[in-house]
Amino acid sequence: MIIAVDTNILLDILIQDEHYFKTSKRLLDEYIQKGQLIICEIVYAELASQFQSEKDLKEFLKDTGIRLVHSTQEAFYEAGRRWKKYTKNKRESFQCPKCGQLIKVSCKKCHSRINPRQHMISDFIIGAHALQHAGVLLSRDRGYYKTYFKDLKVVQSVASK
Repeated sequence: MIIAVDTNILLDILIQDEHYFKTSKRLLDEYIQKGQLIICEIVYAELASQFQSEKDLKEFLKDTGIRLVHSTQEAFYEAGRRWKKYTKNKRESFQCPKCGQLIKVSCKKCHSRINPRQHMISDFIIGAHALQHAGVLLSRDRGYYKTYFKDLKVVQSVASK
């Protein structure tokens, strides 16, 4: 089995996030036993912010058994296709990253609707890469993946109580 890993799971462990460290670590340990863990270029770039050198990042990936798998043109195309749908749908709502619930927000002073864009194209590249190369993604952002990547199995890390 090939399992893709989203940046947030790895950052929970590297930064030792007080709410997600234990569950993200447990999830990663569980899936290391089930198969090959992979990341895409976006996750690699986002992880780079946590290391003093590229050598340190490469050592971390080697030590954890995580492999960088480059995206294909098809994955990039799919990311763009789903991003287009997202940008059309997201003009009037925020979306809960946990459950996917859409929430409309207005200014308290003038009552104008606030039109957010919570996710960037990089989130869609991570999802499309996982869909094409793995079929399973470990992430905390299940809500938007549930909406825009219904065909992708997402295993979510939840906050510790």
